[in-house]
Amino acid sequence: MNMMTAKPLAPDFTSDDLPMMLPGRPPMRYDLPKAWHHFKELVKDKENTAEVAKIFEALPWRGAYDAAQAFLGSERGKAIRKSEPSLVAILDDHDSLRKLPAGSLAHAYCDFMEREGLSAQGLVDELDRYRPAEFFFADQVTWYFNRMRDTHDLLHVLTGFGRDALGEQCVLAFTYSQQPALAHLFLGYAGALQIRKHKAAKVPVFRAVREAQNMGKACPRLVEQPIRELLGQPLDELRRKLNIGEPKYYHQAHAMWRAVGVDPYDLMAPVNNAA
Repeated sequence: MNMMTAKPLAPDFTSDDLPMMLPGRPPMRYDLPKAWHHFKELVKDKENTAEVAKIFEALPWRGAYDAAQAFLGSERGKAIRKSEPSLVAILDDHDSLRKLPAGSLAHAYCDFMEREGLSAQGLVDELDRYRPAEFFFADQVTWYFNRMRDTHDLLHVLTGFGRDALGEQCVLAFTYSQQPALAHLFLGYAGALQIRKHKAAKVPVFRAVREAQNMGKACPRLVEQPIRELLGQPLDELRRKLNIGEPKYYHQAHAMWRAVGVDPYDLMAPVNNAA
């Protein structure tokens, strides 16, 4: 595998002199044979993040460069880039986030991340393990792409989808509607198919994933929102503002699994027979 040897220093994303998009970025093209090969490898080892990265390389968001440049060229995009050069620095500062009002997105986010033992920097480190040094570009598009990565766990909190198997597929489907890389849709529905094979109860797995996809369409693109402002707002009120509805099929699936003694966070656990 082409692994990086040293991660380049991050550029000053607030600089007026930072190029919009440097030449040499790889074209956004589909490579279906490559995607299928790495998916088969992923099935063998579902924890192999390297295979996921390769699937995203093979099934990218083909309009990503255009979307990034359109936002970065807007007055709104320029203002957010200057005020939020790094979401990692904002999101991992739990001491500051805890000073925001109780019931806000900030508190819900800290609760989620601390309960799950996660950090924004941890996700960066995990993904950068498989990113060749020549794929680090000191331009504004990198800032935009970083936000696509760094808002992942915020999506879990905003949507209410957990880190269980179905929850992760729902977040992938939601994200597809926000950042339409075909890999999101492919992995979301392929994962749903694997979950559907669990015979403990016939639950609305595909309806849950499709519902999540529709939720993502209704919500404004999160990477283009001022995250600092969102963090201080009441979570329930914010969900209404962002058109994020209740994921009823996801909750219904959880209820149906629990009714037959299956923990949704451990679908391979033995089913408890009803007395």
